[in-house]
Amino acid sequence: MLRPTRLLLSLAALLAVLAACRSVPPASTGAGSGRFIEREVHVAGATHRYQVFVPAAARAGRAPVILFLHGSGERGDDNRRQVEVGLGPRVRDRARDFPAIVVFPQAPDGTEWSDNVAVVLAQLEAATVEFDGDRDRTYLTGLSMGGYGTWDLALREPTRFAALVPVCGGLSGGTRRPSLTVQSVAGEPDPFAAAAQRLRAVPTWIFHGARDDVVPPEQSRRMAAALRAAGAADARYTEFADANHNSWDPAYATDALWPWLFAQRRR
Repeated sequence: MLRPTRLLLSLAALLAVLAACRSVPPASTGAGSGRFIEREVHVAGATHRYQVFVPAAARAGRAPVILFLHGSGERGDDNRRQVEVGLGPRVRDRARDFPAIVVFPQAPDGTEWSDNVAVVLAQLEAATVEFDGDRDRTYLTGLSMGGYGTWDLALREPTRFAALVPVCGGLSGGTRRPSLTVQSVAGEPDPFAAAAQRLRAVPTWIFHGARDDVVPPEQSRRMAAALRAAGAADARYTEFADANHNSWDPAYATDALWPWLFAQRRR
């Protein structure tokens, strides 16, 4: 049981998060559908906008929550581009029956996801509280830069997510941008083995294109092998033989992904 002082502090923190969220007129997907809405949080004196997909379907209990991290091309401050590539189109096409709350942060120009951890976690927390999301069924996915961000955020918060779905991402090297590196394991002799040891209890499904000339598929192959070597209970790897860097469309169109994902619960 929380002591009175700790309880008051916890309530104050929750109220601060809720107060930081201001509603903006929603972008509806149609009558009877789930909808994309705009929200914002205030972190360290700055305002950060993001979008949330709120499902329409009636449900028993709390809805699962997906945090989606976009790629380099969607950085900016328009609060639009991050829902136009990757998971956003998949959700929009299935807005009538997509069952999860989806949080879409947007990284500012010139930054990596590792620069935006506090903001992303504040946005995830605010959306989870406002829309009554299920903390035990909260999932993390991202593509390209967001694939790197998926590994980075999972390593920083290893007990926060029930499952990971990194798409065409990696951990170190093999990119044209030196800053795009998972800092949590950057100093390790074998960053893949180090990451796998820390994340082996988290169910993971990795996707990559065999012809990717932006982030080499060897990044995902090595991580999948490291998870297997670490004794991961549920580590899956799908490589699309004909896909280049855009492996996110076939990844999010993989029918088996969704029942697998929504069956995962935080351990």
